[in-house]
Amino acid sequence: MARKYFGTDGIRGKANGVITPELALKVGQAAGIAFQRGEHRHRVVIGKDTRLSGYMIEYAMVAGFTSVGMDVLLLGPIPTPAVAMLTRSMRADLGVMISASHNSFEDNGIKLFGPDGFKLSDDVESEIEALLGSDLAPRLSPSRDLGRAKRVESVHARYIEFAKRTLPRNLSLDGLRIVLDCAHGAAYKVAPEALWELGAEVFTIGDEPNGFNINHEVGSTAPDALIHKVREMRADIGIALDGDADRVIVVDERGQIVDGDQLMAVVAHGWQEDGRLSKPGIVTTVMSNLGLERYLASIGLEMPRTQVGDRYVLEYMREHGFNVGGEQSGHIVLSDFTTTGDGLVSALQILAAVQKQQKPVSQVCHVFDPVPQLLKNVRYAGGKPLANEGVKRAIAEAESQLGKSGRLVIRPSGTEPVIRVMAEGDDRAMVERVVDAICAEISGAAGRIAAE
Repeated sequence: MARKYFGTDGIRGKANGVITPELALKVGQAAGIAFQRGEHRHRVVIGKDTRLSGYMIEYAMVAGFTSVGMDVLLLGPIPTPAVAMLTRSMRADLGVMISASHNSFEDNGIKLFGPDGFKLSDDVESEIEALLGSDLAPRLSPSRDLGRAKRVESVHARYIEFAKRTLPRNLSLDGLRIVLDCAHGAAYKVAPEALWELGAEVFTIGDEPNGFNINHEVGSTAPDALIHKVREMRADIGIALDGDADRVIVVDERGQIVDGDQLMAVVAHGWQEDGRLSKPGIVTTVMSNLGLERYLASIGLEMPRTQVGDRYVLEYMREHGFNVGGEQSGHIVLSDFTTTGDGLVSALQILAAVQKQQKPVSQVCHVFDPVPQLLKNVRYAGGKPLANEGVKRAIAEAESQLGKSGRLVIRPSGTEPVIRVMAEGDDRAMVERVVDAICAEISGAAGRIAAE
């Protein structure tokens, strides 16, 4: 069945465009009906990031859930991984995070978690899609069975304590000067507090959300402000989260960016040495750098790849028994601790490695030399540009040129009308040529489709 609402990471789009109060209410009703299993009193936890539209969507979803008899526990602004953790901890039947992650404030989204804290499978999302397209009026609760809603206190303290417990009890961050960029997002309170409690000297930016500035020139997708602050404060490390704090990137003491591939390499090597890897390898996506794959092979670790999306990484991890996985973008899943990407918990593992090795971050986190890689996005208005014969020929020619010394990945975005073209290989000039050639063909095909 074609999916009308759910993409690679829940439902996402413009607030009051795609994500309307009517849709939010109906998602609450449909998800509430789908997760009413058994005779017990059902409950759902709802968290959100700091977008202005979060208020609108939150209260619409409260109306939806309570109308089908579910009690609602409101968590307020809190990271996505905290919602996943609290769904399990509070014995809820369902968890909801209202967020568009790294997107700008105009967008918002709805992410759903099952009672086990994991994102929903495609089958369950399809079940909810079917309910969204049906008449739910006959399935609303009678007056006496309507749900209640209340705000939950102390959720920040509970998540901070959870995050700290992922480190050895005797490990301290004393002596570390850390610049922390919270992206004016969901972690603006919990992340600085957690690092301070562990003994670090913390300088925070992106910690003054106003409803409009989430991810604006800050956060993991806009690291320039963090780089500047690290150099200004002569800090040991910079840590950048995104709007809902499920991803992280690092800046070393020299102001150089450390992406998710390097961070996964640090964790993989450290956990291999400590005997903590459940299997000899980690799981990544098709976007991870070939240099990471070669490095892991050199230390006896495999690197299976999945399609893009941390949910697919996690599904593979669960099915095949891996406990480390993630994405180049900084979504890192450490399943010994979490059921989804967790920027703060991942950052703490990197900080633990820095403290253990007692070396500069530039040495600890530069584990391998990346292969030249280029990613470009081509926006299109509609249709299927990838089905164009000229585009197909350009792709085939690129694959022939790269041969076995490189890789080509072309995929439509799951959250916006964009086609992503990525190539990597040992010859940087060739990589640039093949990406530019494919992008030109896609742009031409998209233009012709739009004109028809």
